[in-house]
Order: sequence, then structure tokens, then C-alpha cells
Amino acid sequence: MTIKNFVVVFLLFICFGNKALFSQQTVGLFSNTIDSYNGYTLFAPMFSTTTYLIDNCGEKVHSWNSAYKPGISVYFLEDGTLLRTRNTKNSTFTAGGSGGGIEMLDWNGNVIWDYTISSATECQHHDIEYLPNGNILAIVWDSKTQAEAIQAGRTTSGSTLWSEKIIEIQPDLVNGGGTIVWEWKAWDHLVQDFDNTKDNFGTVSTSPELLDVNFTSGNPTNEDWLHINSIDYNTTFDQIILSSHSFSEVWIIDHSTSTAQASSHTGGTFNKGGDLLYRWGNPQTYDQGTGADQLLYKQHDACWIEDSYTDGGMVMIFNNQAGTPSNYSEVNVIDPPVDVNGNYTYSGTTYLPSSFHWIYQAPTPTNFYASHISGAQRLPNGNTLICDGTAGTFFEVDYSGSTVWEYVNPVSQSGIIAQGDPVIQNIVFRSYRYPINYNGFNGQTITPQGYIETGSTYSCTLYPTGINENIVNSEISVYPNPFYNQITMEGNKAELKEIIIYNTLGQNVTALTKQILINVNQIMIDLSKLDTGIYYIKTKTTANKVYKQ
Repeated sequence: MTIKNFVVVFLLFICFGNKALFSQQTVGLFSNTIDSYNGYTLFAPMFSTTTYLIDNCGEKVHSWNSAYKPGISVYFLEDGTLLRTRNTKNSTFTAGGSGGGIEMLDWNGNVIWDYTISSATECQHHDIEYLPNGNILAIVWDSKTQAEAIQAGRTTSGSTLWSEKIIEIQPDLVNGGGTIVWEWKAWDHLVQDFDNTKDNFGTVSTSPELLDVNFTSGNPTNEDWLHINSIDYNTTFDQIILSSHSFSEVWIIDHSTSTAQASSHTGGTFNKGGDLLYRWGNPQTYDQGTGADQLLYKQHDACWIEDSYTDGGMVMIFNNQAGTPSNYSEVNVIDPPVDVNGNYTYSGTTYLPSSFHWIYQAPTPTNFYASHISGAQRLPNGNTLICDGTAGTFFEVDYSGSTVWEYVNPVSQSGIIAQGDPVIQNIVFRSYRYPINYNGFNGQTITPQGYIETGSTYSCTLYPTGINENIVNSEISVYPNPFYNQITMEGNKAELKEIIIYNTLGQNVTALTKQILINVNQIMIDLSKLDTGIYYIKTKTTANKVYKQ
């Protein structure tokens, strides 16, 4: 007869004691639980030329070196290529997020393609989007002169004004370079009610499909007027979503247009040309609503959630300054009023919805605050990976908001941080989790290579994804919980093969405990040598293999 392992996982809490687990830890893995989504996390420290891939135990499994710091997003493609922006140090466009180029690196770190978008009049920045056809969308600053700004109806302007454009590049992977095959310019979709002798004159409140050239959220002479900081593509609707930091809004535009149609107000699947199909977050930008209606504040990373995931088809947003005037951030999900064909409902006042569908807020809100950069990713199991970019911290929460994984980037402006040393300037734009079976890993040997930081000695167990999806009733019980110094397990001792105890880092701490048989149905476990914290106990029996938390 084949013997199969029966696995039961219990969550335990020590409720007394004054010991602190890894009290001197400053970087690396802080928590890895059975509820995390097992995969590989990609990130590019903003002051480093290296891009890292780590497993859920915080060990490096791969890295790529470049001649450039990021500019500032990176992606790992399904063909095993690293798609990366790069900072070319453009001397004209020096605002946050500046880039100037894009490159592709193979698994071995060889540059197999690159493209420059950097001059005195334009510069790639922040984010790019890889399309299903292999083309690349890029956000580009588009400089306008003072005379052009005034002619457009701008009330005040410095010597230059940076507008924005989105270009679609068709890479030439054989000869290098590429061709711009599509373009959208914000400058073609303006409205102003300041000067009827200038271009774009109209009524702002009745033209929500256009951008008010005179809307400002700060210094009216600031060159970086729109500051788009993210881009995402919807394959189903052939639409693009953009995040404007300065407007505290997300915008959706049509990608089905030709470049000529994108510069106009008609054409394309939705017959609106390049006008906004939808906007959300701050209705004051189109003279509707009041400050009470504003729900986004300097947000980043607006992206559609995969259709097959929890809240599929909705939009996730990192709301950087959600706590204005208090300092705290949120991750929000909105459910736009869109039909199956991609048409958005608008009643003539403010765009719906009037509230968020899902909110992540820290238990103590001010403990989670990233004033800029940052992002979030919904994972296949319904969890959300959050990048607190300013703190260089990546953490994963389940749908109820409980943290199930946490890691602190150990790479700073000065180099790799030693465990226990203070953390300074370890900022990261975003992080991404890729499944273990992601196509990009096909043909590659993925082997843990140790921790990025020096001085870390902890061990860790990788939990299989979905361990909490196979839940059955068990005749084994554990009490008390919370506990102090000891617990009792009740069950059939003859059936038990093994008892293993883990901390939240995934470390096996069984050796620090002592198991005492009370009778055939009871085992007392002495846990007095464990530090205060949360622990998992796993038991194996000779029944079918199942999991229980």
C-alpha cells in the first residue's frame, strides 16, 4: 500500500514575552508565509545599474547588469528578454522619472536591442508598455515654447512647457533601431476658457474629453505640466490608460486610431479620435465637482487587473497621497462604468464611480506612506504585491489586507547594504512578481544564489502556491492559541509522522522546541525557547495529502 503524507498547517501566536525576532534586521526578507504567492520578484533599484530577480525567500536567482541606471521601469518578457528603460542623463529634462532610452537584454545580460528618445525637445520618462505584437509604447516629454503655450491659450508660462506624447515603436531586432508607427499627443486635445483669440477656446466644464491647458495643481510656471507616470494597455478594448501625477487623474484613450485620427476628435473604434474616452480621480480638472469629489492624489501605476484574477477588468491604482493632508498612502481598485464593447458611461457631471471598489490601507495608516513613485500588482491568487518605492519595501497582502510577505531592497545609492546597517536611498520605482511557470523561465536553470545583502544567515522554506486552497477538516487540534511557552496537540500519535514548526520567515525552528508524549492521543510541545511572534506548525500523517491553516 502506498503511504501518502497528510499535511496540516496551524497558525500559532505567542502572546507573552519580550524577545524580538531579528531585532537588528534592516534589509532583505522580513516575512514569508504559506499565504504568499510563490514566484520570482523583479526590481531595479533606482541608483543601481543592476536589475534583480529574487525568490520568495529573498535569495537572488538572477541579475542583469547594464551601463545605465533605470529610467525608470523594467519588465521581464515571456520570451526571456529583460525590457528596460535607461537614464541617459538628459540635461534639459531633469524632473523625476527622467529616462531617455529603452534596451532589451537577453538572459546572459547582452544588449540585443536599444533605442534612444532623448534630445533638447523630447525625452522618454517613467514607463513603457510592451504590446502583444512586439511593439513598445513609451511616455515622452514633448517640449513647447513660450510662444506655443500662449497661442494654445495658456495664461502663464515659463520659457518652455512640457507637454506629453505617447509613441509606439516597432523595434528592428535585426538591424537595430526602430520605427514610430503610432503617436498620440496631449497637445492635440486641449481646451481653455481664458482667451477667445487663442487656440482651443471653449467651455472647460462641458469638454471633459479635453485637457484644460490652464489647470495647475502647484506652481503655475512649472514646466512639467502633466507629468504622466504610468502606461498600461487593454488588449480586449485596444485602449491605453495613463496616470497624470499633476492632474491627480487617470485617463483612457483609444489605441485603435491611426496617428492622423489620434490627432483629431473623430475616428477609431469609438469615433472620438484621440480625445479622452474616460477620466477619473479629480473632477476639478474639468470644472466639475469640488475638492470633496477628489479621490486621487498624486497617484502612480494605474493598470487593468487581468480578467481572470480577482476584480478582473477593474483598474488598480497606487494612491500616493490619499491621506491628504495626513501623510498616508493607499492602494485602490475602481470599477469604471464600461460596457462589454469598451464604451464608458458619462452623465454630464463627474465621472463614476463615486467610491472605491477595494482599498488597502495600513492598520495604522501613517505607517504606509510613499509620497511619490511606487506601484501595486494583483496576483493570480487574489493577493496584491505592493511596492512602497520611497522605502524600497515590497510587501504582499491578501484580499483582507493582511501582510503575507515582506522584503526590503538591500541596494542603496552607495551600493549593497550589510544586514543591520541603516537603510538610506534604497528607492525602487516598482516591483513585479512572476509565476514559477512563467514562459520567460523556460529553458533556464533557476537556482538560489544567496542573499543580495551581506551578513544574512537565516534559512527559509518556499511554500507551494495555493497551500491554503486545499482545506479539509482535521481530527488534529492545537491549543491554547495564542499560547505561552507550550502547546498541546491532540490526535492519533500512531498516525503522525512528523511535526515541523516555522516562523514567518519560513525558517524551520523545530530544533528549538521539545516534543513530549503525554499519551497516545496527546503531545505537549515546549516552545519556551522561541521568540515572541507568529508561528506555523505543520504535521504529516499517513493519510491523503491536504493542507489546513
